[in-house]
Amino acid sequence: MEKRKLGFWEIWNMSFGFLGIQFGFALQGGFMSRIFQTLGANAHDIPALWVAAPLTGLIVQPIIGYLSDNTWHPKYGRRKPYFLMGAILSSFALFFVPYSSVLWVAAGFLWILDASINISMEPFRALVADKLPEEQRSYGFVLQTLIIGIGTWIASNLPWLVNKMGFTEEAPPGIVPEYVKIAFGIGALVFLISILYTVMKTKEYPPKDIETFKNEKKENRFIKDLGYSLKNMPTTMKKLGLIQFFSWFAFFTMWSMATPALTDYVYKAPAPNKESFNFSIPAQKEAFNVANTAYQTAADSVGSAMGIYGLSSMGFALLLTFYASKRTVNRRTIHMFSLIAGGAGFLLMGLGKAPLLNVSFILIGISWGSILSMPYAMLSSSVDEKRMGMMMGLFNMFIVIPQIIAALGGINFLSEIISKSSIAPMLLAGISLILAGLCNVFINDRKVIIG
Repeated sequence: MEKRKLGFWEIWNMSFGFLGIQFGFALQGGFMSRIFQTLGANAHDIPALWVAAPLTGLIVQPIIGYLSDNTWHPKYGRRKPYFLMGAILSSFALFFVPYSSVLWVAAGFLWILDASINISMEPFRALVADKLPEEQRSYGFVLQTLIIGIGTWIASNLPWLVNKMGFTEEAPPGIVPEYVKIAFGIGALVFLISILYTVMKTKEYPPKDIETFKNEKKENRFIKDLGYSLKNMPTTMKKLGLIQFFSWFAFFTMWSMATPALTDYVYKAPAPNKESFNFSIPAQKEAFNVANTAYQTAADSVGSAMGIYGLSSMGFALLLTFYASKRTVNRRTIHMFSLIAGGAGFLLMGLGKAPLLNVSFILIGISWGSILSMPYAMLSSSVDEKRMGMMMGLFNMFIVIPQIIAALGGINFLSEIISKSSIAPMLLAGISLILAGLCNVFINDRKVIIG
C-alpha cells in the first residue's frame, strides 16, 4: 500500500498524545529528585533511586514493540491499544507519586510510572513510520518534537504556576508541598485526555494482506524475533546507538542531579538534612523550616529554568517543522551541532550565575529538540518496516543502558574525577553531550543523512 502524504493537522492529531507523555516525563524528570530529597535521600543516593526507570524501559519497550508489530484490531488498530493502556496506568502513577510517605514507595511509583510511559511512548515512534512516506518522516518526527517541547515547558512550570495561585511552599518534614501534588494531578489528567484525543482522531493502515499477517503472527515468537533482530541490526543503527549512549547519559545526569546540583551550587540553598535537626527544640525547628523553604524556592527556580529547555526545543522544532515541510534536511549535520550546543550549555553552568541558567537551558533545549527527532528519522530510513516496532524498541537499549550505568555509580564516579564540587555532574553531562555530537561523523549512509 502506497502511503499518501499527510497534512499538518493529520500529523498533529496522530502526535498529540505526546503532549501527555511529555507531561509525565517532565514532571518525573524535574521533580522526582526533589521528592526523593524531601523524603530524606542524600544527593549521592539519588542516581541509584532512579535506576528502576531505565531498567523498566530496557525490558518493556522491545516487548511492547514486538506486540504492537503483531497486533491488529479492526476498530482499535495496531498501536492505539498500547497508547491507551499506558495512559491509564501512567495517570494513576502520576497522581499518587507525590503522596509517597517513604523513599521505597516513591521509588516504586517511579518504576510504575516509567513502565507505563514506556508502554505509551514506544508505539508513538513506530506510528510515524507506519503512517508517513519516507519523504515526510523528518517532518513527522520534528512535529512530534514540537508537541513534546510544548509539554515539557508547561509541565515544568506547573508547580510554580500552582504555587502562584496561592498554595504554600511550606510543608512538614518529609511531606511534599501541596502545590506539587496538585501539579502532578493536573499532569495525570492531561496525560489521559491527550492520549484519548489521538486514539479518537487517528486511523491506522491495516496490514497489506490480512491473511498473510495472521499466518505470520502465528509463526512469530518473541525470543526468536528478538534474536533475529539483534543479529541483523543495521550498521547505521549501531552507529546511532553510540550517539544515543552519550546523549542519554547526559540527560539522565541532568534529570537526576540538576536539582541537587543547582540548588546548592547556584542558589546556595541545598536540601536540609532533617536528621541534623532536633525538632523538639523550637529554634532548631524554625531553622529547618527556613532552610527547607529556601530549598523549595530554589527548587522551583530550577524547575522553571529546566522548563526553558522545553520552550527552546519547541522553538527549534517549530523552525525545523517549517523547513522540513518544504525541503530536505541534513539530519547528521543538524544533530551534530545541536548536541554540541547543548554540551556548551551544561558547561556554562560551571560559572554559577543564576541568570545564565536560562542561556544554558536554551542551548540544552536545542539538543533535546534534535535528540527527539533526528535519531528516529535516521533510524526509520535504515530498518525493515515490518519490524519497525521491534527495532524502535531495541533502539531504546541505547537510551536505557547509559542511564543504568549512570544510575549504578557512573555519575558519582566520573563526577568525582572531574571535581569535588556539587556542580560536577552538570559538567560531566556537558562533556558527554559534546562527545555525542562528535560521534555523528560516523554516520555515512546518504539515505539516512538526507531526509
